[in-house]
Amino acid sequence: MKLAKALLLLIFMNAAAQDNYNLIVGTYTNACTSKGIYVYDFNVNTLDFKLKANTDGSVVNPSYVTVSPDKKFVYSVNEDGKNSTVSAFKYAPASGKLDFLGKKDSKGADPCYLINDDKNVIVANYSGGTIAVFEKKADGSINDAKQVVKHTGTGPDKSRQEAAHVHMVYFSPDKKYVFANDLGTDKVFMYSYNPNGGDKTLVLKGSTTVKPGSGPRHLVFNPNGTFMYLLSEMDGSLTVFNYIDDKLEQIQVCTVGLPESFMAKNGGADIHFSADGKYLYATNRMDANSITVFRVHANGLVNLVQQISTQGAGPRNFTIDPTDSYILIANQNTNNITIFKRDKSTGMLTDTKKKIELCAPVCLVFTANK
Repeated sequence: MKLAKALLLLIFMNAAAQDNYNLIVGTYTNACTSKGIYVYDFNVNTLDFKLKANTDGSVVNPSYVTVSPDKKFVYSVNEDGKNSTVSAFKYAPASGKLDFLGKKDSKGADPCYLINDDKNVIVANYSGGTIAVFEKKADGSINDAKQVVKHTGTGPDKSRQEAAHVHMVYFSPDKKYVFANDLGTDKVFMYSYNPNGGDKTLVLKGSTTVKPGSGPRHLVFNPNGTFMYLLSEMDGSLTVFNYIDDKLEQIQVCTVGLPESFMAKNGGADIHFSADGKYLYATNRMDANSITVFRVHANGLVNLVQQISTQGAGPRNFTIDPTDSYILIANQNTNNITIFKRDKSTGMLTDTKKKIELCAPVCLVFTANK
């Protein structure tokens, strides 16, 4: 009997442990009191959360983070104008502890996005208009940049598109390519990717031009990799592409923004798919401060089903929890993360009224807690 009870207790504890994940949050440290990167224990059933660890002020403006495929390391940008860097940390999921391994010059001002695989960390430098590639060392730290790609060009909005502004780098579904959105030139660049290619790790394959003055920001592929969805910041537009034979073909343009008749400012920010590929979500900052829900059809086309307030200002990055049941939105300007319940059948969102309060949250990433 005692053995049976012990086994039941063990099963219960294991089941309970699966309800908890780590939530990693990147923030700005120059706007209010922030210690940099935070790691929370987050329960996806109760929505309870508890701080596990942070970087204790050791890094400047780690506004965007990425986790290594083996979950042993975390990499962050350090957005600090011409002094910007890229930092590496050893990551212990059980404790949430982040041990600083070092940093390198980002090779461009104001890095705002980064990705990584087993070999490299690749960074988009917004103000610098560059993409920098850093090779990983065995201990998870990074070498000096082995390649720097410089974009040139302008767009019609001379106040914001006076030069190239690389806003995102993103792997293609098969990792053969790296896409780069350039807000300053209204183009999406496509680079062939050779992880061991040295100073030719990225080789330009081509580019796709989108609506002038739209300002491409973030993109995402649907789960089976047949369609690409591009969110533009300046006009709040969503552009849908077929992705066939390594080529992009535009098939739809719609909006996450407010009607032009409202004379409101849009600021398309982030975009993500539900795990089943049936729903697409996008945030809009500036006057809107909203999240839009789209139904995605088999032919890749979308239609709007909901647009609601994020219950905060400046919604930047957001994430869908590992169970696909909740969406957490980082409201940078109101210093909180709002939590919405997601209806898996309709895709629609309901405010849970629960929030995580912290300084200038920007980037949210879930990982396992062990």
